[in-house]
Amino acid sequence: MHYIFRSFLFVLFLFSCKNGTEKPQKPNIKEAKFAIIIHGGAGTILKKNMSPEKEKLYKAKLEEAIRVGYNILNEGGSSIDAVQKTINTLEDSPLFNAGKGAVFTNAETNEHDASIMDGKTLNAGASAGTKTVKNPINLARAIMENSPHVMLSGEGAEQFAAEQQLILVDPSYFYTKKSFKSLERVKQNENMAYYDANINDSKFGTVGCAALDKKGNLAAGTSTGGMTNKRWGRIGDSPVIGSGTYANNQTCAISCTGWGEYFIRSVVAHDISALMEYKGLSITQAAKEVIHNKVGKLGGNGGVIGVDNKGNLMMEFNTAGMFRATMTANGDLYIGMFEK
Repeated sequence: MHYIFRSFLFVLFLFSCKNGTEKPQKPNIKEAKFAIIIHGGAGTILKKNMSPEKEKLYKAKLEEAIRVGYNILNEGGSSIDAVQKTINTLEDSPLFNAGKGAVFTNAETNEHDASIMDGKTLNAGASAGTKTVKNPINLARAIMENSPHVMLSGEGAEQFAAEQQLILVDPSYFYTKKSFKSLERVKQNENMAYYDANINDSKFGTVGCAALDKKGNLAAGTSTGGMTNKRWGRIGDSPVIGSGTYANNQTCAISCTGWGEYFIRSVVAHDISALMEYKGLSITQAAKEVIHNKVGKLGGNGGVIGVDNKGNLMMEFNTAGMFRATMTANGDLYIGMFEK
């Protein structure tokens, strides 16, 4: 009889457990970490050449842009959304060589390139040589998510943008006095050296962003107007996945800015990830190796920004300066422009 009673109590205990009456154990959850980093181009950015008013404008726009992405991440949004919306803010500003502030080609037009990559899926999208897409980074994301392709260019890319109902503008929207004067100055020196790195930083510009969200997913994106006075449909590294942009949850997310021909030849963004994956280097060690010992020795210059899958941030350049900003999960903000 006692045996039957004990068996009954045991069955009753199991039943009560299945129905959730047992006291739940407190889950062991670590505080979610996230981080975001941006750049607005690298080149001869010297304090002596910049007025206090102009410096204030650049800092304000960099802060505005990075806070857009930070707020998305802080509210649990995705790194892809944070990257896209942050770059939108920079593309809409005439201060940077992307979107509204894009530089002019030799034919006095504005041609835009952009790319974006999802570190979780390794999916990517890119566009090149568009003239009417208001926000090229939006087109890059649409290509990634809504087409079977990675890169579209020229008229085909613009047709796809129209089909995706992205905002198209008249090419005159991209005109800025600053960029047009830069073209005139470069053309005046054209017979001296078209590829002279010292002529008005004609190769530099570009905006980019890399982010890690609370779910541990990385993303990176880059957008640019390319090189002042560029010809023949020239395309730089910005829309080239692995050269100007790369993201992989196993390692890092990277966006580049600089002399695109060298960044393409050095496959800069992916090379940083590969050094981390195959040699165990930190993101900063890998970036220094690529920018200073690889790109630099070839004769190229520029910079990179990135974040690894643990939230460590990196900004490395071999130029006189790079517009850059970072924010971490605790809300700390850093803005830099000149040499370290």
